[in-house]
Amino acid sequence: MSMLEVKDLKVSFHTVMGKVEAVKGVDLSVNSGEVLGIVGESGSGKSVTSLAIMGLINSESGKVESGKILFEGKNLIDLTEKEMCKVRGDKISMIFQEPMTALNPVVTIYKQLREVYKIHRPDKKNNCKGELIDLLNKLNIPDSKAVLNKYPFELSGGLKQRIMIAMAMICNPSLIIADEPTTALDVTTQAEIIGLLKQVKEESNSGIMLITHDLGIIAEMAQRVVVMYYGKVVEECNVKEFFDNAKHPYSKDLLGAMPENFNGRFKSIEGNVPNLYEDIKGCAYYKRCKKRISKCENSQPPMVNLNEGHRVRCFNYEKGDEK
Repeated sequence: MSMLEVKDLKVSFHTVMGKVEAVKGVDLSVNSGEVLGIVGESGSGKSVTSLAIMGLINSESGKVESGKILFEGKNLIDLTEKEMCKVRGDKISMIFQEPMTALNPVVTIYKQLREVYKIHRPDKKNNCKGELIDLLNKLNIPDSKAVLNKYPFELSGGLKQRIMIAMAMICNPSLIIADEPTTALDVTTQAEIIGLLKQVKEESNSGIMLITHDLGIIAEMAQRVVVMYYGKVVEECNVKEFFDNAKHPYSKDLLGAMPENFNGRFKSIEGNVPNLYEDIKGCAYYKRCKKRISKCENSQPPMVNLNEGHRVRCFNYEKGDEK
């Protein structure tokens, strides 16, 4: 049984222009000790899915409409906020996007890390400094004792992201959600952060849900890949099969746009992700797809199981083989 199973998850938001469904029936799972990579363009529903798992959808504007989020056998959607607080930050941790703004600028690093102890390890809250210094040292943070007394604005982007990783690791969670962990960092720092995440994976049995648009990071870290487009999963397979034998036209176009495939001219995917307010009857990728057939325009493609662990949402594979 998977540690995390998301089943037919639907999340909507109410806006001044009406209701929009940002996640449209997502299914995915994460096993202990596994890295699941989730890729897709902005607006595909990656981050909203992660926020739903964490129970952080703003109840004033957003709502989990239906589905299940099963974590270690419990449906997180059924938990009260008080019960969810015991899971969030303890059993499931999240490394948020934008390390530059994720930390409170007027509170020292020590006080922000100590907050985790106050909530989840109250018996250690008054003598946690030694543990924190050890943790920061383990994450290759130089002069960790001095760093604890600093404010976020005194740290570089790379150090802030290391602090976010440390915060996620304090309670040795079963699941870590890393949402675009290398955003706004330079190339050298990106490599260091990926190295740290690999270290975390090797030294613990935590599952990692890695959300990114960088396929190079997926190749380096993930065992399985989920591709999302317009709020739906369009393909899922192991990482080797994704890079060697991706099936969905969108997956192929993503791979074709990688800088590694540069042959004198960078490729891009023509067109844009549909507006969430559009009423799309058929496949959301229809207008951009080179493999489209007539029924793609007005009918929703099914999810087809090609083999064990490889599934694709495309009419071209209804009978198992591409047309």
